[in-house]
Amino acid sequence: MTSERVAAWSETELGVEGRVRDVVRAPEGVLSARGTDVDPTDPEIVQLAADLVATMRVSPGCVGLAANQVGVGVRMFCVDVVEHPKTRTQHGTFVLCNAEVVESSRNEKAREGCMSVPDFTGDVKRASRLTVRGQLPATGESVEFSTDAFEARALQHEIDHTDGFLFLDRVAGAHAIYPRQTYL
Repeated sequence: MTSERVAAWSETELGVEGRVRDVVRAPEGVLSARGTDVDPTDPEIVQLAADLVATMRVSPGCVGLAANQVGVGVRMFCVDVVEHPKTRTQHGTFVLCNAEVVESSRNEKAREGCMSVPDFTGDVKRASRLTVRGQLPATGESVEFSTDAFEARALQHEIDHTDGFLFLDRVAGAHAIYPRQTYL
């Protein structure tokens, strides 16, 4: 299963309507605890996958959302970087369960933000090329694919969430944290 399968994935495969959920904010405990692995075919997990996509879609500027950000301590997240200007390679909207980085290279520093830390952004070093392995919700299919640039950054940010880390845990220090800019 390759990049093509991930790119072809659609939330319609879930067969359920997503509901918008509230996003929890730091220092909520679920954000700092490693999530448990999931059975991607479990109906509750399939519903959660749909809910993550629905919540991401109604959140301006959101390019990814992990289950623990909606208060559920499991290893699952959604990503969609299609509209982001720093995107090069992209696979559209997708949800991954039990994801892990299997290969990474070329660290680059860039600014990140997070819905669970709405008042700040920070400079974080992340791999600019990445290979990720995970499972698709509903079918449980295993997928492994490579990406780069902004999608690689988004994937690492979301995998960090599933492992109980916020981007604030990855910044070089207080000098690399900034108040979020608000544009009118």
